[in-house]
Amino acid sequence: MTIFRVGRPCTVVVCRGCCCGSARKFPDTDHEAQLHRLREAAAGSDGSLVIRTTDCLGACERANVLVVQPSTRGRTRGGRTEWLGWALDQDCIEDVVAYTLAGGPGLTPCPATLELHRAPAPRDPGPRR
Repeated sequence: MTIFRVGRPCTVVVCRGCCCGSARKFPDTDHEAQLHRLREAAAGSDGSLVIRTTDCLGACERANVLVVQPSTRGRTRGGRTEWLGWALDQDCIEDVVAYTLAGGPGLTPCPATLELHRAPAPRDPGPRR
């Protein structure tokens, strides 16, 4: 049986620039394990979750930064892009996995534990470092 998706899936953009993902800045965080867990969740999601990485999102003061973008369906139900900062432990990553696999913005409420990580999008990220 083939599953057809209409529109874009929920997407998590993972910053892995100068500060985020840096063992130099956060030596106690297993950055590779975080990214591996997110990719593992996406691989088992039947295409409902996509993980992308980027060099810098311009919010270095809140490293490690993740951006959760709603699926097309979530956006039509009012979901908006959510910026999460200080994602430094595996518990936070597990919360992101559970939230996004449940539908993400617009389709399921953001867990209280992730509310603590919410951060505003940078107004003008300026030059990438």
